[in-house]
Amino acid sequence: MKHDFVSKNKIFYTISICLMALTLILTFVIGLNLDIQFKGGAIISYSYTGDVNANDVQSLAASTIGEKVNVQGKTDVATGKSTFDVSLAATKGLPVETIDKLTKALQEKYPDNAVTMTSSNNVDPTIGREFFAKCMVAVAFASLVMVVYIAFRFKRIGGWSAGVMCMLALLHDMVLVYATFIVCQFPINENFVVVILTILGYSINNTIVVYDRIRENKRLGGSKLSIRELVNKSLGQSITRAVNTTVSTVIALAVICIVAMLYGVNSILSFAFPMIIGMISGVYSSLFIAPTLWVVWQEHKINKKKAEPAKA
Repeated sequence: MKHDFVSKNKIFYTISICLMALTLILTFVIGLNLDIQFKGGAIISYSYTGDVNANDVQSLAASTIGEKVNVQGKTDVATGKSTFDVSLAATKGLPVETIDKLTKALQEKYPDNAVTMTSSNNVDPTIGREFFAKCMVAVAFASLVMVVYIAFRFKRIGGWSAGVMCMLALLHDMVLVYATFIVCQFPINENFVVVILTILGYSINNTIVVYDRIRENKRLGGSKLSIRELVNKSLGQSITRAVNTTVSTVIALAVICIVAMLYGVNSILSFAFPMIIGMISGVYSSLFIAPTLWVVWQEHKINKKKAEPAKA
């Protein structure tokens, strides 16, 4: 059964443009939730015994400090002690009086859990901004390297155009991951950077598979197939593999999300759920954005060459 994916390219582009425009609007309406690493603020670490619910600690800390906080539970590998970090993103750190007030409130709330403050650190907002800038440079550099890789690997199908279209598809994926952090109000921290870099690698892998099929079918079909027929055939051969691989990975991540929600581990949830959205976006852009954009560009070049003799 033959499918004409390329002829539906305007539908694909409209969906993507609408989603990206909505993301821009939501950025101004909802606003960014920058974490302490990027905005500056304070991190207070506590050790405890027994069981302590992270969501309850977060509610208590927020009401005591009067600001939105993030609580991350963990286990010290060296000592085996259970700990949690209370982090507050702000333009300035917390005064000693506020930290003492929070410690007292936690000890009163959990009198049998030996809650003890182990450390408190204030993060300068200037350092946070520099760290954010360096992370964005890392993302931009990784994207550039991928474009160059695609350009050289697929020289036979117009390498640079293939690389640029792939980059536009990757930009689409990054925007949708960013939108997930905005809508869910996940703190934009190191998880955001890790998810972006992971999705870049995952999405480009699907795109490479499609480009590889296009190159192979072009070699086998030669001039018998038009650009549209070539891409439609290649997409038909690639779509099942791409979808099946993505679905199996998404199922695993969905299980992680459920466990994270049940146990209140927000740090894992803020990684796993954006990864799900990024992977769905990645398979969509790899199949319907990058290849169809490549077709549009190739047809533009062909039409331009045909028009040149007429002008002469």
